[in-house]
Amino acid sequence: MEAVLQDDRSVLQGLISNLEACIMGKSEEIGLLITALLAGGHVLLEDVPGTGKTVLIKALAKSIDGEYRRVQCNPDLLPTDITGVSIFHPRNETFLFRPGPIMTNILLTDEINRATTKTQSALLEAMEERHITVDGEQYMLPQPFLLLATQNPIDFEGTYVLPEAQLDRFMMKFSLGYPDEETEVRMIFAQTAGHPLETLEPVATADKILEMQRKVRELHLDQAVGEYAVSIVRKTREHPSVFLGASPRAAIALVQAAKAYAFLQGRDFCIPDDIKKMVPYVLGHRILLHAEARMEGATVHTVLESVMQQVRAPVRLER
Repeated sequence: MEAVLQDDRSVLQGLISNLEACIMGKSEEIGLLITALLAGGHVLLEDVPGTGKTVLIKALAKSIDGEYRRVQCNPDLLPTDITGVSIFHPRNETFLFRPGPIMTNILLTDEINRATTKTQSALLEAMEERHITVDGEQYMLPQPFLLLATQNPIDFEGTYVLPEAQLDRFMMKFSLGYPDEETEVRMIFAQTAGHPLETLEPVATADKILEMQRKVRELHLDQAVGEYAVSIVRKTREHPSVFLGASPRAAIALVQAAKAYAFLQGRDFCIPDDIKKMVPYVLGHRILLHAEARMEGATVHTVLESVMQQVRAPVRLER
């Protein structure tokens, strides 16, 4: 694995600068989004309205000069409204495929929990296989492909809970949250004359992102660090407060996210701290707690902390 080159560092710094210009005071969350992009994983953003979720995603699409589409989910949205549909052409007497918004580099599905479960399931094949099937024909998605979904945690009327199978296909889940008072004041004055998104310039290309994703996949992972990640995932299945633990897919996602985070930090190898850093965002939405444990005050956060305390991180001793 080649070391993280200066060219890659410049691109990553450019991405961070672009996103921070549009969303102030959210360096941590911006780092998580770029980590997911490098790892090739999908992201679920759960937050209250107006915190900048859509702006953040638009800024990312403009920064990598990629195609961007947005789907506003609602109960009357059909699966073909996302994937596309075959239309009969009477003159040629053939069916022509008219692609839907999913044929893009970055797809924003806004308020995904407002779509019916049937429509939500239309995304599963695309998220996992990177292709869609319409009328028996397979169509490959553009690369890179990143699905970013949002949902509001306070809206329950007219919403459909995401099934565990779909949640498991999101590499990460996190929130932006409200900015602090000082940042909110700066934000108001910065957007008086116009939004920074309007003047944003690309700092990378789709091909460059694919190249960095390849480097992330080839990044060195020590056997002990890989076993550490698997031990954490397996421990979630044994915890007394947990009804449904993390899946093997979660272990793969955890390692891929940790490798991408290491690459973002400028390293060409993964360390246990990278695994620890990614655990809350990669595993948090993948485990379910017993009702009794929740009634006793247990949360996913406290359970994951308990799990990490029970699993010893590998230590390398140098002589």
